[in-house]
Amino acid sequence: MIRVQPMVEPLDRTVSFYDQIGGEQGLKELVERFYDLMDLEPDFKELRQTHGESLDNAREKLFLFLSGYLGGPDRYISQFGHPRLKARHMPFSIGSVERDQWVICMGRAMMDQNIPEPIMDRMLQSFYGVADWMRNRDD
Repeated sequence: MIRVQPMVEPLDRTVSFYDQIGGEQGLKELVERFYDLMDLEPDFKELRQTHGESLDNAREKLFLFLSGYLGGPDRYISQFGHPRLKARHMPFSIGSVERDQWVICMGRAMMDQNIPEPIMDRMLQSFYGVADWMRNRDD
């Protein structure tokens, strides 16, 4: 079961989440697993439908964005400028179903990548906040 709630487990704040999940290779594997799950699992049907026919562009952009977001190189900003997440996602219909499916799918991908639970919990808490902020449709 994926938990998205404040946690009290101590975390090593001297090392970025990016490094704690395996740096560039760990992040690539996480993003690949996330989109593979989205593409394969019927539980994520609504989320998958928001992405169009191909996931290739989304895979690349999420990897670039998460690199900087998690404390690694700012790859997204160097290529595209400020993320402007809400504005860039306005063309997509995002409600609570899509928000929840995104977070659950990422949680499953993190579990599959054996990301330690305290790190996973903190990252999912952060992701939930961003995903909730991205909603542009009331359900």
